[in-house]
Amino acid sequence: MITSCAVVLARGLGSRMRALDPGADLTVAQARAADAGLKAMMPVNGRPFLDYVLSALADAGVQDVALIVAPDHEALLRYYSVDAPPSRLSVDFVVQQEAVGTANAVLVAEDWVQGRAFLAMNADNLYPGPALLGLVGLDEPGLIAFESRDLVRSGNIPPERIKSFALVEMDGDGYLRGIVEKPGDAPAAAGGMSKEDTLISMNCWRFDARIFSACRDVAPSVRGELELPEAVGLAVRRGVPFRVLRATGGVLDLSKRADAAEVERRLSGIVARP
Repeated sequence: MITSCAVVLARGLGSRMRALDPGADLTVAQARAADAGLKAMMPVNGRPFLDYVLSALADAGVQDVALIVAPDHEALLRYYSVDAPPSRLSVDFVVQQEAVGTANAVLVAEDWVQGRAFLAMNADNLYPGPALLGLVGLDEPGLIAFESRDLVRSGNIPPERIKSFALVEMDGDGYLRGIVEKPGDAPAAAGGMSKEDTLISMNCWRFDARIFSACRDVAPSVRGELELPEAVGLAVRRGVPFRVLRATGGVLDLSKRADAAEVERRLSGIVARP
């Protein structure tokens, strides 16, 4: 059954985006968004980056989107409710009172989801269209897993950033066996793969209602946050299967000021139609 709703995590504090970078080539409007930590509203060729994310979801057949936002989300609310309401999907706003982690960000959408299967993803990543289509078409929980070398080759992600993403361990039947959040310098050969073939989660999922109990019960990570990958790991240990969809194609990551120029270059000529 096609999944027609999505939860987009736009609540983060934007600490990496706020960090000053004298070498970053930003316009005045981009610098203003960066100073506020508003990655989703960073202007890219005259449109907020989030417009491209929502446009990709509409292309994949998603009709309803919940944006997980901070209590002070006036800029997002004004833009999507008054200035430029989307025409191909509907947008609702769900407030996460405190930025205590991505598992909690998903959990606060439980009432909005109303028992439906749904996609969940970051607001500062633009995922390849075919990968989103594959995830939308699943009839069970799943995730998109990218080969690390393809992320570097096809997207705007430098090699040193790979170790900040979660490693995916897949069993022989194509299901998730385990996931390691922000492994740092841990061995890259997860699940017996070579370093070049390491599978990386970019936090793009298909969930059903079973994820909420795991998000509710997950313990804080070593960083003191309620991490979505760790909640998924708990769900797997409880018997929830997650189909791993191996994907290629560039992911655009807008997490630092220095990312803006390359993201803008790669999206030049692309028309966002959310």
